[in-house]
Amino acid sequence: MASSFAPAQQLEVSDAAPQDVATRPKAMSALAEQVLAAYKENDRGRFLDNRFRLQIVAGRYADAIETLSSLRALPPGGISPQPRASLILYEILARAGARQTQDGSTFDEALRRVFPAVLTPLDDATSALAIRVLTLVNQSALSRELDAQLARQKGKDAISLEDARSLLRAYQVEETFRSLAPLAAELVAEDDRRRYLVEKDIPVRTADGATVCAIVVRPRTASVRLPALLEFTIYADPGENLNESRMAAAHGYAGVVGLTRGKGCSPDKPVPYLHDGSDAATLIDWISAQSWSDGRVGMYGGSYSGFTPWATAKRMPKGLKTIMVGAPAAPGIDVPMEGNVFWNFVYPWPFYTTYNKTLDNATYYDSPRWDRLNHDWYLSGRPYRELDKIDRTPNPIFDDWVAHPTYDAWWQSMIPFKRDFARINIPVLTTAGYFFGGPGAAVYYLTQHTKYNPKAEHYLLIGPYDHFIGQRGTIGLLGGATTVLAGYELDPVAQIDMGELRYQWFDFVFRNGPRPTILQDRVNYQVMGANAWKHAPSVAAMADHTLRFHLSAARSGEAYRLSSRIPAHDAFIAQTVNFADRSDVDRKSVGGGILDKAVDTWNGLEFVSDPLPKPMELSGVFSGRLDFITNKKDFDFEIDLYELTPRGEYVQLAPYWSRASHVGDLSDRRLLTPGKRQRLHFRSVRLMSRQLQRGSRVVAVLSVIKDPGREINYGTGKDVSEESIADSKEPLQIKWFGASYLDLPVGSHR
Repeated sequence: MASSFAPAQQLEVSDAAPQDVATRPKAMSALAEQVLAAYKENDRGRFLDNRFRLQIVAGRYADAIETLSSLRALPPGGISPQPRASLILYEILARAGARQTQDGSTFDEALRRVFPAVLTPLDDATSALAIRVLTLVNQSALSRELDAQLARQKGKDAISLEDARSLLRAYQVEETFRSLAPLAAELVAEDDRRRYLVEKDIPVRTADGATVCAIVVRPRTASVRLPALLEFTIYADPGENLNESRMAAAHGYAGVVGLTRGKGCSPDKPVPYLHDGSDAATLIDWISAQSWSDGRVGMYGGSYSGFTPWATAKRMPKGLKTIMVGAPAAPGIDVPMEGNVFWNFVYPWPFYTTYNKTLDNATYYDSPRWDRLNHDWYLSGRPYRELDKIDRTPNPIFDDWVAHPTYDAWWQSMIPFKRDFARINIPVLTTAGYFFGGPGAAVYYLTQHTKYNPKAEHYLLIGPYDHFIGQRGTIGLLGGATTVLAGYELDPVAQIDMGELRYQWFDFVFRNGPRPTILQDRVNYQVMGANAWKHAPSVAAMADHTLRFHLSAARSGEAYRLSSRIPAHDAFIAQTVNFADRSDVDRKSVGGGILDKAVDTWNGLEFVSDPLPKPMELSGVFSGRLDFITNKKDFDFEIDLYELTPRGEYVQLAPYWSRASHVGDLSDRRLLTPGKRQRLHFRSVRLMSRQLQRGSRVVAVLSVIKDPGREINYGTGKDVSEESIADSKEPLQIKWFGASYLDLPVGSHR
């Protein structure tokens, strides 16, 4: 709900005063007083949240403390745990400010007294959440937000009340964490000593003589042996790892974070993926043998740390009793390639994770370097396996990946493969999103697990999230919720805190707690646009039936028709792609948002359906058949689905991409026969669920992959990473016949 400021209401403010660091506090205080005098709001929670911030900036610390008390007194459902935790830090700042005013002490002196006085009475879970905010908040990001707010005001002598409130909020948040930062480590360590037993840099030897490094945090008051929660990760971030361990201990578990061999205190050479499963199993055996352990271990994590529980489950150590993973990676399935097409964005990742004992942020976030590499490689036409030569820095891990272009035994050794899934008889919870690195591996693990173990207790929770929200949920570190993602406004029911869900899950498994209410069946999915969650026993059961659209050669404006009627047998669309042409090296693609005004049809064909006569839910994975003749032995392609709304907006539904020679089997390459009419039957691995509007159209874009961000398949039939622009020769020619079709899963009416 917007504030009840009159749109034209303006405040006079000197441009120079807020811009100058020396005069900024006084200027902001004066501005806060003006806003306080005028600010009104119908939403009481929002009103109190904004009011205490204004009071802090104005120096009215006693008033701010009272307002914070009123805000916390709102019904429990009004504020979730993460926002409540951030309020604690603002209260600490306000109380320190009040003490300064009362007795003339320095801020540091006041903070040393106030911090334990506020934190000590809190329960462990609330304290851990507040410490997590304090120690993990990105101060640089807060400063950038304040600078952006100040830049909007530069050169102006007046500011609207709403803009003033936004500016003051950014200032208050940045100032709070800047003020608390110098003493944060000291004060947090004091609280930890009171609550927990913390052991860092514990070396654990593996059977082959390597060492993994671990941290263990246990509640000091525990009187019985505890189950342990383990994250096993290559991301050796001491602050993050301590926070994860502390959060587990705060919920009554032994919190353990183990690191990939070679990271942290391990003297070995870091190697991603290869040893994590066996090393984590060794660590679980070690945990189970400790005097504080009850022998039971649950694993959790997201992305890479979501891969490691599956790698461990492949070996099923005795102590492993459950796993919870968010947007998990599946090496060889969705990283560093998907559909056996390699992605350039993973090229810097080995530097990030293996160059030192922690993380090489400077190299990984050197965007100009990686943009230049993509540009130069694409323009040069050199083989894909020469990326490191173009970068002039050896990247042996990436070279190892490229040396395995199919899902062969090397990749299969890293995670469960076929019958391995049959032995995984522990409860599993997977969370994921529909978009941007979200659902591919999650769906793979679910479908393979239930295929080989039909009785598997495996739950999937999925919604309109990306790779990161699929792991952490929509509630940010400072308590704000993600309401818009890549242009798409999330339905209210899509709001979820994965942190809360984590401990609900482990309490369900280890303490006979209730199963989280949102997990009503194996597949629990949010229907975009319907503001509803639905539940199904399988991915296939998300849909009642399929709707078939043929790729017709008939025109629909500038596009072609997605037709429910079968076109003539010999009708086709001719497509030509010249791999030798690199004039598009600097092309800026259009679209890309979940909701956008355009879609990218470069090297592609767009197909558009008739308007839908009534709303229709598409839920599940789409499949289809491509019927074509080509002059090459292979090519890489992509199919992107959208809803085109009556307002002219495109909403992403689901993509699918693959190497043509690997459609249906990532392990076995079956080259095409040039000049012969052939068919490929495919099935996507990316879930979608969307309530399409009446009058919307379904749009499909069928493209040949040729861009600076992915491997280029020139179609000779050789190892694609060895092909170069010299292999392009004649352009790729494809005749797409109307017998090609898409089968779309139409949602059930449950």
